[in-house]
Amino acid sequence: MHLISRPYRAFLIFNYVFLTFIALLSLFPILNVLSVSFSSSSAADSGQVVLWPVEFTWKSYDFVLQAGEFNTAFVNSVLRVVLGVPLSVLVTVLIAYPLSKENATFPQRTLYVWIFVFTMLFSGGLIPSFLVIKQLHLLDSVWALVLPVTVQVFNVLLMLNFFRNLPKELEDASLIDGASHWRTLWSVYLPISLPSLATILLFTLVMHWNSWFDGMIYMNDVGRYPLATYLQSILNMTSIPKTNLTLEQAILLKSVSSRTARAAQIFVAAFPILLIYPFLQKYFVKGLVVGSVKG
Repeated sequence: MHLISRPYRAFLIFNYVFLTFIALLSLFPILNVLSVSFSSSSAADSGQVVLWPVEFTWKSYDFVLQAGEFNTAFVNSVLRVVLGVPLSVLVTVLIAYPLSKENATFPQRTLYVWIFVFTMLFSGGLIPSFLVIKQLHLLDSVWALVLPVTVQVFNVLLMLNFFRNLPKELEDASLIDGASHWRTLWSVYLPISLPSLATILLFTLVMHWNSWFDGMIYMNDVGRYPLATYLQSILNMTSIPKTNLTLEQAILLKSVSSRTARAAQIFVAAFPILLIYPFLQKYFVKGLVVGSVKG
């Protein structure tokens, strides 16, 4: 029977306690925002709320969900994700597969890899990017938020290394059976690449959902803001705008404050990611580790 020494047992206990403390510390901001969103305006504004709602109420969420601009921004973000995530994952796979081949199979592989790596280190800058989007007539279009970030080089490298770690015999057997590279990619490689695909999908989803700066640059119409951009503009305000409110919103506004309403908006915006993440967690660690280590 293997016995654990006292120093090692003390080390394990310290690790568990320390990591539990870090986890609780990380949860504190989320719990605080959630508690504020469910608290009354007077309790939140007076600083009484810490980790538990004070004078529990749903009125902040009623106000947020009835706000037309918030709902429009939410739909814009969903549209951005629906268009951007599949397109980015598809392009990433199509780039990573040929770059995962040996130089004997793809002689220009090294050149293309360096071109992609170069784009990670250097950029044309904000003004040239804006001028390109403008000349392509993509301003105030969802494609201005999707196309410039379609190729994420980090994701390409992750997928590339994952493909390179797959047994070469799988491809050889597929080609001997008469399959083309397209058939090999879709029927052999992708079905066994779920961990890496799930990791890339999660990275891309979070990036599109949380990105706000590009919306601020490329969208002149507030009605076309994605949710992150809309929340950023709201958070920069000192108070909730009191114009363009319906009668129900005006009544609710008397029972909510800027702090409680913004807390509700932040949590509603974060909720989809918190809902999706657990389903991808089982693939996430494996895909990240395997895809980042070259065999």
